[in-house]
Amino acid sequence: MGVFTFNEENVSAIAPARLFKALVDDGDTLIPKVIGDIQSVENIEGNGGPGTIKKISHLEGELHYVKHKVEAVDKDNFVYDYSVVESDTFPATLEKISVQTKMVAAPSGGCVVKVTINYVTKGDAKPTEEELKIGKAKGEGLFKAIEGYLLANPGYN
Repeated sequence: MGVFTFNEENVSAIAPARLFKALVDDGDTLIPKVIGDIQSVENIEGNGGPGTIKKISHLEGELHYVKHKVEAVDKDNFVYDYSVVESDTFPATLEKISVQTKMVAAPSGGCVVKVTINYVTKGDAKPTEEELKIGKAKGEGLFKAIEGYLLANPGYN
């Protein structure tokens, strides 16, 4: 088993409590509204807390799915951790992708979103540059779509 870790930071004009609410508390209903390719987000096991399994169905020319396992939710500190544990498009060399997210208040009133991504591979396999590029693009796309929605809808609480 190999573990390959990557860190990213994104700066947002959105306050951490508001961004956390949109992404985590309301994400199951808001994400399909904001990202047209995502058809649905549903809890298939659990109530949204740690241990919950979420199935995200999306279109990329044809219908695909991803299953997330919620690892940690800390609303007071704006922490949300999950693992991508299954997908119909997972490479055979990949066991899971763990994502740890923390939103920290910025002096400007917005926040800094700190993300640590661990690719856990089978055997000696390493994620390809293409896999990393696709994963990063999807994460940034989700973040930017939700941020754009919140900026365009200042009344959203």
